Amino acid sequence: MSPNLAPDNRIKRLASGLMAICLGVMAVSVFLNVVLRYGFGSGVAASEELSRLLFVWMVFIGATAAYPAGEHMTFTSLVGLLHHKPRAMLAATLLIRLLVVASSGMIAWGAWQQVIVGLDSYSVVLRYPTALLPLPAFLCTSAICLMALVELIKRTPLHLGHGAQQE
Repeated sequence: MSPNLAPDNRIKRLASGLMAICLGVMAVSVFLNVVLRYGFGSGVAASEELSRLLFVWMVFIGATAAYPAGEHMTFTSLVGLLHHKPRAMLAATLLIRLLVVASSGMIAWGAWQQVIVGLDSYSVVLRYPTALLPLPAFLCTSAICLMALVELIKRTPLHLGHGAQQE
């Protein structure tokens, strides 16, 4: 398989493409709505709902794509202080990964509850199920939780001994 077609690269390209589509549709929708409102005294009521829905999806697609690339906020100053103390650095790394798993799991659980609630209600103008708004939060945090768990299992040794692997 060529490097350009590696799974990570394809996922990045897919995420970038989906975000670009969301942003493009949002921009055209809002621009058209502004022109119609100020130029002709009318507008497209669905523009606001569509833009809100696409913005939420775009943000969570980006957050999911940013996690494996290491582009989320990190504790570099804390971990940097522990660079010469491998055991302390390993313990901090383990704690940080556990916190990511725990917080992502809690957010996923809350988002799933909102998805369930939203299945029976619909948006005012477009009439889409309001479950589509919290759904990307559930998918994103579930994916991040899964990626963090895999990272935790693969890269963190089970003991804090001297032979512990460092990042």
